[in-house]
Amino acid sequence: MVDYKKIIQRNPNKRFGKPCVRNTRITVYDVLGWLAAGMGFNEILEDFPELTLEDIQACLAYAADREHKLQHNA
Repeated sequence: MVDYKKIIQRNPNKRFGKPCVRNTRITVYDVLGWLAAGMGFNEILEDFPELTLEDIQACLAYAADREHKLQHNA
């Protein structure tokens, strides 16, 4: 699994503090939404050349970790 902590960052002055990919304004939610809408990895990378495959994988790892934490803290 990708170490998303090196890629996903929160900045209170960017996108209202939502978790974003590195120094971009692209949020984890954006990436997950594109995947849920049926976009493939290559399509996302073509449309957003500032992203890498590792960035997309980091978004998925972040979401999986968050879901895991929510289940165990409930």
